[in-house]
Amino acid sequence: MVVTTKAIVLSTLKYGESDLIAHCFTETDGRKSYLLKRVLKSKRGALKPSQFIPLTQLEIVANHKNKGTLEYIKEAKVYSPYQSLHTNVVKSSLVMFLSEILKDTIQEEEKNSPLFQFLTASFNWLDSGDSYANFHILFLLKLTQYLGFYPDTSEGVSTYFNIMDGRLQNTYANQYCEEGAHVLIFQQFFGIKFEALSQINITKIERLEVLNLLMRYYQIHLQGFKKPKSLEILNQLFQ
Repeated sequence: MVVTTKAIVLSTLKYGESDLIAHCFTETDGRKSYLLKRVLKSKRGALKPSQFIPLTQLEIVANHKNKGTLEYIKEAKVYSPYQSLHTNVVKSSLVMFLSEILKDTIQEEEKNSPLFQFLTASFNWLDSGDSYANFHILFLLKLTQYLGFYPDTSEGVSTYFNIMDGRLQNTYANQYCEEGAHVLIFQQFFGIKFEALSQINITKIERLEVLNLLMRYYQIHLQGFKKPKSLEILNQLFQ
């Protein structure tokens, strides 16, 4: 079936000498994997490697057989061009990190409009934003809403974050209850928008502790989740 849809490139993998496999999150059909034949060598082809840089927003015409095999893209054009996301050194490191996260967390081949809209809005904000040192923390927190394990904050500001039960609480229940300054800092990110990130002033060490807390939380709630390889590079960039 030929489908015209918007799509976000999650990652690509070189296949052979001239082909690419592109993993994309489409607006109409969820995650799809495409075989891009001879895209690395053909200068006159309809598809270009530059169109498939991670997190690029495309409009594609694709053939979806929906049989769990690699699909094919007939046409592609950049739908929402970025101004700085792939050229700013720090932002491009964030792109690498987020690409790894999304490649491992988005698996369903089904339509999810709220998640798609969240991703496009988030990347557009990051592209134009100038206060993004804490962007990945808020992004990971907000992403849990769409993955099904957003923390329970009904007790308000709390002493402990129970990463197993996914809730903030004031009583110690088990070994999964984490406490400390990083838990209190983490709670500053609840209920805010990206525009408010400039109001959160934390040190590099504090940011790293909060991020590691989120990584442990993801590992518990997503089977097979591993810390992204780009995490170390990302942590070295932010001061």
